[in-house]
Amino acid sequence: MLDDRARLLLKALVERYIADGQPVGSRTLSKASGLELSPATIRNVMADLEELGLIVSPHTSAGRVPTVRGYRLFVDTMLTTQREQLAAPTLTQDQPQKVITNAAQLLSNLSHFVGVVMAPRRTSVFRQIEFLRLSERRFLVIIVSPDGDVQNRVLFTETDYTQPQLQEAANYLNRHFAGMAIEQVRERLQQELESLRGEIAALMQAAVNLSSEALTESQDQVVISGERNLLAVSDFASDMGQLRRTFELFEQKTQLLRLLDVASRAEGVRIYIGGESQSVPFEDLSIVSAPYEVDGEVVGTLGVIGPMRMPYERMIQIVDITSRLVSNALSHHR
Repeated sequence: MLDDRARLLLKALVERYIADGQPVGSRTLSKASGLELSPATIRNVMADLEELGLIVSPHTSAGRVPTVRGYRLFVDTMLTTQREQLAAPTLTQDQPQKVITNAAQLLSNLSHFVGVVMAPRRTSVFRQIEFLRLSERRFLVIIVSPDGDVQNRVLFTETDYTQPQLQEAANYLNRHFAGMAIEQVRERLQQELESLRGEIAALMQAAVNLSSEALTESQDQVVISGERNLLAVSDFASDMGQLRRTFELFEQKTQLLRLLDVASRAEGVRIYIGGESQSVPFEDLSIVSAPYEVDGEVVGTLGVIGPMRMPYERMIQIVDITSRLVSNALSHHR
């Protein structure tokens, strides 16, 4: 579609616009590209690029800026392989939820944009369950998931139970049902009701229902960090409507979850540029994302959200490194 000269000029224009945030004129482009071309020749090439929908002239400016199509062509075919060296970031091995929170903050701090991490998909399976009597008819249920995540829930019952009774119920559940999906446990309990003492059976059923809620309520949770960084981005600060829609994206999360779920099925780092699909319906918004793994299995996605005018090469490196750090921290935690 483009000859080498047009590609070099488009690449130089996008890089200059990302760096300066100002429409790029033919004189600036001549210096940035390193090509010995006359201003008239550069203007002719820019006119061709504009006709192809790759660049556009904003308002009455003599300069040009890249369009969504221009960014896409640049991202897909023109990113340089030489990468800026980042100071090696670290991510401490910890409880899974803490790792996810720290990863979102790390992405935000390194990029100066918004860091997002989709928490690992949970399975409604418990590894261990314990009961602790808090007061009359009020008990703490402690649920440990297979990945070591701990959930605590308070259970209120019509019948009061002694600590030995609570221990008996916990022992039965752990001995017979540990590692099984909650739905299977519920069905098996229903079948075994006759062989169990009524009050203990009722306690176990209530605990299983509570465990199901605890293990699934944070399913597909998205952790977001650094939203306020967008207030310092001129592309957003000058358009309050755009900024408001972006913050609504963070608050509602449904659309963001859909995008991150799609990204989790892709290999390596992916770049989604605003306005080019229903996935990112907002102009001037881009997302650089990558899946992360636990013991070789993809379980979630993380990324950076910022303006289309972002330094993509640096964002790719940040996202790639962070996904590896998260994979390593979660795999070693198990």
